[in-house]
Amino acid sequence: MRECGIPEEEIFAFLAGRKAEDLSHDTILSSMCTPPHPVAARAHMLFLETNLGDPGLFPGTAQIERELVALLGSLYHLPEAAGYASSGGTESNIQALRIAKEQGRVAAPNVVVPSSSHFSFEKACRMLGLELRKAPLDTDRRVDHAGVEALIDESTVALVGVVGTTEYGMVDPVAALARLAIEHDLFLHVDAAFGGLVVPFLLDPPDFDFALDGVSSIAVDPHKMGLSTIPAGCLLVREPGLLELLNVDTPYLSVRQEYTLAGTRPGAPVVGAYAVLEYLGREGMRALVEGCMENTRRLIAGLEALGIERAATPDVNVATFRTTSAPPGWRVSFTRENDMRCVCMPHVSGDVVERFIASAERHYA
Repeated sequence: MRECGIPEEEIFAFLAGRKAEDLSHDTILSSMCTPPHPVAARAHMLFLETNLGDPGLFPGTAQIERELVALLGSLYHLPEAAGYASSGGTESNIQALRIAKEQGRVAAPNVVVPSSSHFSFEKACRMLGLELRKAPLDTDRRVDHAGVEALIDESTVALVGVVGTTEYGMVDPVAALARLAIEHDLFLHVDAAFGGLVVPFLLDPPDFDFALDGVSSIAVDPHKMGLSTIPAGCLLVREPGLLELLNVDTPYLSVRQEYTLAGTRPGAPVVGAYAVLEYLGREGMRALVEGCMENTRRLIAGLEALGIERAATPDVNVATFRTTSAPPGWRVSFTRENDMRCVCMPHVSGDVVERFIASAERHYA
């Protein structure tokens, strides 16, 4: 650290230079995040100093967090759902498995997840001392519920279903998993970090939420398709008592107990998430999702016309292709099976898709 500070203009000139080294979203097709909506950014700036880790000092911000939970609970058919704003899907998934372990209380607990699940479950199980059992997928890349059932035993404490898999954009058969959870008296967590703000706005959405009696918790990330500032995730649970299993004493704060994973928690992105969802409403979200899905369909059709086969027919706005190379100048990613993966987020407009297809035509010629 410098002994004497430097002028503000010099600092910001340095920062601008570093920012210029970041990639432009105009060429990013690999990310499940997107630039925040201007409404989210404006709301975020009003709450920069707020800390939800000490909510008694920021009661207005804490009320907005409760409103966000209620808004999402209503979207997921349980307005009275409990929950809190997390840093994102990884934290929410860790917390859900913490709850399942506390509730299950067996000597050598295990959890059964789809083999397509996010790597955050690897982190969670290492941290919590849980055995991770990966269930096979069916031919459509959704988890095979019979394969899940075959892995359940007396030490299983949780099942996981994914709504919008990271690699191929598939929605697991959560209704079948919910039946298994009820039959075996197990905690069922739904990782809808990506698809939780896509699937409800599709024309014919599959069941995945609290409308299914067996669903215990849901993770969703407004900083993905919800256009919020980062970080803004949310963990919702069917009953408040589930969160209370995680309580620790916090004697010197404005509350006496907390169940969150983080201590200090920024209020700004939580307010941003709430503001943009209220601004767009269901109508706006339907239009946003339909635009992304239309661009996904166009991208698939455009590349298939060039002879590049789709790797899957996705349920959400993720397109994958049987190729190990990508047009130069574009940032895509590749799955564990080396399929090219593109995510049609809101910044991936129709014009961007057409430019990518034109680049692909030159590249694959």
